[in-house]
Amino acid sequence: MSEDFYSALGVSRDADEDEIKQAYRKKAAEYHPDVSDEPDAEEKFKTVKKAKEVLLDDEKRQMYDQMGHERFVEAEKRGATDTDRGAGGMGGMGGAGGMGGAGGMGGMNDIFEQFFGGGGSRSRSGPQQGSDLKTRLRVDLEDAHEGVTKQLTITRPERCPNCDGAGHPPDADARTCSACNGQGQRTTVRQTPLGRVQQTETCPECEGEGTIYSETCSTCRGDGQVRNEATLQVEVPAGIRDGQTLRMEREGAPGENGGPNGDLLVEIRVRDHDRFERDGDDLRTRQPISFTQAVFGDTVEVPTLDGTVEMDVPAGTQSGETFRLRNKGMPRLQRRGHGDMYVQVRIVTPEDLNEEQREALEAFAEAGGEDIDVEQGFFEKLKQSF
Repeated sequence: MSEDFYSALGVSRDADEDEIKQAYRKKAAEYHPDVSDEPDAEEKFKTVKKAKEVLLDDEKRQMYDQMGHERFVEAEKRGATDTDRGAGGMGGMGGAGGMGGAGGMGGMNDIFEQFFGGGGSRSRSGPQQGSDLKTRLRVDLEDAHEGVTKQLTITRPERCPNCDGAGHPPDADARTCSACNGQGQRTTVRQTPLGRVQQTETCPECEGEGTIYSETCSTCRGDGQVRNEATLQVEVPAGIRDGQTLRMEREGAPGENGGPNGDLLVEIRVRDHDRFERDGDDLRTRQPISFTQAVFGDTVEVPTLDGTVEMDVPAGTQSGETFRLRNKGMPRLQRRGHGDMYVQVRIVTPEDLNEEQREALEAFAEAGGEDIDVEQGFFEKLKQSF
């Protein structure tokens, strides 16, 4: 059995994008054939490269987690992991309360049905972990800067409380399924372009149980699951970026045959801010200054997400110049320090001048040797000079 992708990179199954990239860089440097003396370095390098490609692709990672390493590798050989085949993406996900299966389980079931048979149905093979679920949570830029605990309400499948997920009352009469002789599976052989393929499918009569019961649970109608509303507390860390995903363990769909619940994947969407624009860990903003501040220089107050700070504007500053305020950007997620804030100054031209101001500016223009026709709009020409 080949090494799974998480172990190959040396990361946990809930590792985020940054952790995976960092682990890949370390492993790639260790196993690169040009620098490593290990006899299997090239093979290890190919493995970590493949691991990075799969685990950084949200849809492929969902398939990998659901199918397991061996099944995923086998399916990939047949082209079944191509995400353009309609694996479902975000699964019809709406706002904070919208919920879809992990990557759209319809596409996942198609893959199982085509290559392994009945992968999404009940099975007698033992406890199986439930599917991961996905949803979105919107936060403000201030929340992403400070970190915040948000309340999230979703509707999700849960194990039926009346039958404990069995799908039938505890006292229901049971008989062995005659269609599969109690095996819960049926094996068929079919001819494909790749040759003869033996396919094992979940028995459609007993849905993999091997047993047929005289009655079904009236609460879940035999599904073993019901949909309920759940309210969760989501810890949003400081520095999180738009589109990053938080994993809430065991908050997904219920497992089968006594297996654990899946996880809930919460995609964070950061709302646009009316003053600040985010660029990685840096922030960008514009600061208006007056003509005299630009000419003579001044100290101006600039708002940041940490509060107002002072910034020196040197004499002779031109409109559009950009100044950097160190460590006034976003916190670096899972790292120390902050990004920077870049402040672009804009010289604001006054619209109304009193007589004294007008005379002073006319004198300024004349002293510079400019031929100004006040009647045709002195200030328009002044603006053009900047």
